[in-house]
Amino acid sequence: MLQAPRRTGFSGPTLVRLLARLTQADASEPGTSLSSQLSQWLGWADAIALSSALKGKAPAVAAGLRAADSTEERECARVRATLADAIAEDGAAGRRRGPARPSALPHPVDAQVDYAVYRQRYVTLQQTMETAIGNLRGRLRIALSGRAAGMAKLAMIDAVMERVLGAREQNLLGTVPTMLEAHFQRLRQAEAAALADTQAAGQPATVAPGAWLGVFRKDMQSVLLAELEIRFQPIEGLLAALRDS
Repeated sequence: MLQAPRRTGFSGPTLVRLLARLTQADASEPGTSLSSQLSQWLGWADAIALSSALKGKAPAVAAGLRAADSTEERECARVRATLADAIAEDGAAGRRRGPARPSALPHPVDAQVDYAVYRQRYVTLQQTMETAIGNLRGRLRIALSGRAAGMAKLAMIDAVMERVLGAREQNLLGTVPTMLEAHFQRLRQAEAAALADTQAAGQPATVAPGAWLGVFRKDMQSVLLAELEIRFQPIEGLLAALRDS
């Protein structure tokens, strides 16, 4: 019988808690504050750029740039729904493209199932999210730049933050597919062991051969949706500022 990975007591974002559970890692609350961590991530050139944006004069507000909030709200909702649908559709396509009938497999665990296929799917969806959300973030900054001077300055600061922290974010999120590979292999091996045990005991199998792959696909989809939530946080912040301006 497949065993679910043990849970942790970590109370961080959904993505972090999911990965901690799936990789069976002992996650703990960070020992330093967010501001301290950010200061370690920023190089001196990044710090200068951010300081300049904070101290600099906001650009003049151009007439006619103010757009209806509802337009941006609808676009943000559309982009998020489109990305969530792409994640769901990829999972559904994976089920349709799944391994052959269990009875036709030469071994309870299909040796032909290669994690590289799922790694590429994950990376492709990450790239899709990065492009769509980056475009949306730029659009919201343009909308903010047409509001009060304070909002225009916020748009400037967000542009600097995206530039200086973007590479760090991509590097961290780029490790997720590698982390999932261990979960992929663990599920496959757990099913193989469970089927071997029941066969040795002369008992009927309690799990259908190949069921582990369905579990993995569902877990990967959950991780992708949690990553979408993380990536969308700057959008939510800009949208909130737009509503209040």
